[in-house]
Amino acid sequence: MKICVTSEGKTLDSKVDPRFGRCRNFIFFDTDTGNFEAQENANAQFQGGAGIQSGQLVVSRGVEAVLTGNVGPNAHQVLSAAGISIFAGISGTVKEAIEAYKKGEYKATDTPSVGSKFGMPGKSS
Repeated sequence: MKICVTSEGKTLDSKVDPRFGRCRNFIFFDTDTGNFEAQENANAQFQGGAGIQSGQLVVSRGVEAVLTGNVGPNAHQVLSAAGISIFAGISGTVKEAIEAYKKGEYKATDTPSVGSKFGMPGKSS
């Protein structure tokens, strides 16, 4: 199974990024093989639409689950429409998040965890 974790860095020891659409990096992790790929999030710089663009990127990578700190309504809609399970409120390192996910310690969210524009410069909600 392929999952995606939002990350502040490009290794499994990096911290989970608290933002989805404007996270610094995505870590695409295969739970069957343990292989992963880090991809810089070019959508983080967009003035608007970062959640939608990031959601579409993740959908195109064929993941089944997303682990992140927060997810806004636009990204939530894109991911949910594609049948991707969303786990918000995740913190710690990417490695810790993956291990907790594999142990079934997280519950998927049915709603966005923050309002639109979260993570934009000058916006806190």
